[in-house]
Amino acid sequence: MRIDLATTPGSQERPNEDWVSASAPASGGGVLVALDGVTPPAGDDGCVHGVPWFTARLGGRLTELSGSRRDMPLDRILAEAVRATAEAHRETCDLSHVRTPQATVVVVRWDEAYVEHLVLSDSVLLLQAPGGEVTAVLDDRLDRVPREVLRSVAATDALRNAEGGFFTAAADPAVAARAVTGRTPRGRVRAVAALTDGASRWTDTFGEGDWAECLAVLRKEGAEGLIGRVRAVESDPARPPARHKRHDDASAVYAEL
Repeated sequence: MRIDLATTPGSQERPNEDWVSASAPASGGGVLVALDGVTPPAGDDGCVHGVPWFTARLGGRLTELSGSRRDMPLDRILAEAVRATAEAHRETCDLSHVRTPQATVVVVRWDEAYVEHLVLSDSVLLLQAPGGEVTAVLDDRLDRVPREVLRSVAATDALRNAEGGFFTAAADPAVAARAVTGRTPRGRVRAVAALTDGASRWTDTFGEGDWAECLAVLRKEGAEGLIGRVRAVESDPARPPARHKRHDDASAVYAEL
């Protein structure tokens, strides 16, 4: 088994709000987790801790539960991790605030029989078959929202964790039921990768290569290599900033099973 991961902030002036982890317990199998913290608009979000605190708490709980509770499906694990994280700051923060700290989620877990996955919001999961074919597992609800709507804070807030909008892991465990989940026989998966949108933009925003080519970069150059390619494209002054942001927090985690 080979596991490789990297994460870099979009700006040295701001903390990295992504969070990635990988574990390979002695009992066999493994777990990958990737979170992309949602940067709130300037102003009150009802929390005294901030997004990096939230993603570290949620990511740590997801990693621990995914490895230790093999009897629990990933949607139940996400629900429990959200609940535990909410309890950790319920007494000090307004968890009903629409911009309470939240994150996108990718979790992959495998054993000798199956590879399980969960995707919530716009981070990306890639599954590679033994023959080299690559499948992207996506939650595309945010992509269905027109860009002009997302330019409005009020309009975006109205769609956040709401019917007809998009969903992220915040303070309500019920959001776990909105995640894209599935499982694949272990023999049909050669490699997996989880990318936050700061890394996946190499393919889905800049079009530098398709998902198979993206996974090939990860295999040959590692997670740092892919992120370095993204930064090089972003630094081209001839290109407009992606989603009005020149650089974003970027994270990737790759595993050959």
